[in-house]
Amino acid sequence: MFEIEYEFREDDLVYFNELQISRSKEIQGNINKNRLIVPGIMLLIGAYYYFYYGDMMSAGYITVVAVLWGIFSPRVMRLDFQRQILSKYTEKEKALMFGTYTLTVDKDYLTEKSPSGKHKMAWADLVRVEYAPKYVLIYVDLSTALVIPVETVTKGNLEQFSEQVEKMIAKAE
Repeated sequence: MFEIEYEFREDDLVYFNELQISRSKEIQGNINKNRLIVPGIMLLIGAYYYFYYGDMMSAGYITVVAVLWGIFSPRVMRLDFQRQILSKYTEKEKALMFGTYTLTVDKDYLTEKSPSGKHKMAWADLVRVEYAPKYVLIYVDLSTALVIPVETVTKGNLEQFSEQVEKMIAKAE
């Protein structure tokens, strides 16, 4: 029987949601539009001020703002997104979500013991195991996963555990 214990934190929740956003073509398209179109329009306005009025100062200020917008707007949007993620949950929900988790591989189920209680997930209901730079993700469905941060694993061998979970999911298909 394989078992691991790890700590799930706010940073891990934010990481998973950012990962989902980075894979969303629609959201990435909106970020790129904001990063390119708005500064492009501002540059056109700056060029208008320069060529039509001969106002080099105003054109320079508008150009600087356009460049800064293109550089910093994705970072500002990311910080705002992180704030939005964490504000969606009440303190009670956060208390039930963050903390120590224990995952156990049984013959028929992946058993999760968390601050919110004990849950069993049938192998046929799990989608896949995915490896990220500092995380192992066990997808429960296409948009929900158990996020296991490598650095907070306190008990068990994560590599052997994740390989066993992959085998059990493949066997259930």
